[in-house]
Amino acid sequence: MLNLFYAAHTCALASHIALEEAGADYSLTRISFASNDQRKPEFLAVNPKGRVPALVTGRGVLTETPAMLAFIAQQFPAAQLAPLDDAFAFAQVQAFNSYLCSTVHVAHAHRMRGYRWVDAGDTAAIAAMQAKVPQSVYEGFALVEQGMLAGPWVMGEVYTICDPYLFTLAQWLEADGVDVARLPRVADHRRRMGERPAVQRALAAELADPA
Repeated sequence: MLNLFYAAHTCALASHIALEEAGADYSLTRISFASNDQRKPEFLAVNPKGRVPALVTGRGVLTETPAMLAFIAQQFPAAQLAPLDDAFAFAQVQAFNSYLCSTVHVAHAHRMRGYRWVDAGDTAAIAAMQAKVPQSVYEGFALVEQGMLAGPWVMGEVYTICDPYLFTLAQWLEADGVDVARLPRVADHRRRMGERPAVQRALAAELADPA
């Protein structure tokens, strides 16, 4: 059985939703950032990067959301979460998810984790990064809004592993200082995602977990 290590309100939600969409047999292990669980030896033995998500499989541990989403789609082909029989279309899925991972999520991370790029004591640099977040996150989502979100789902008529990932990052727009009214198609996608039973189950499970 698969085991997803996650923390609430993180990008792990994307893989959690995909597991629900796939009908996978899996368990959850919650990591508390408040308790610094991600730096404890028990978790570092699972993921030496000290980050979530991490997915324990029968063949080892997977990390990085795009890789985990691709694995879930391939492991559960009956769920049809990716165009597995079309190499180019699958590469497009991977390109979109890689963009979210390498650009949009990184822009968001500058709001809380500036210490990854400058010394924690450099308060001026950290403040400058935080001040840039509303613009940089908006610009990342604007590209999605204007040319990458085919509609009604990311890849068009068919729901894929791109959709839970976009939904997860779009959850943070208001906290990042972005006016969602400027992104009506992203906002509509977020609303429709919230109506999906798998999304509701994943969100409820994370809220119900007392850890």
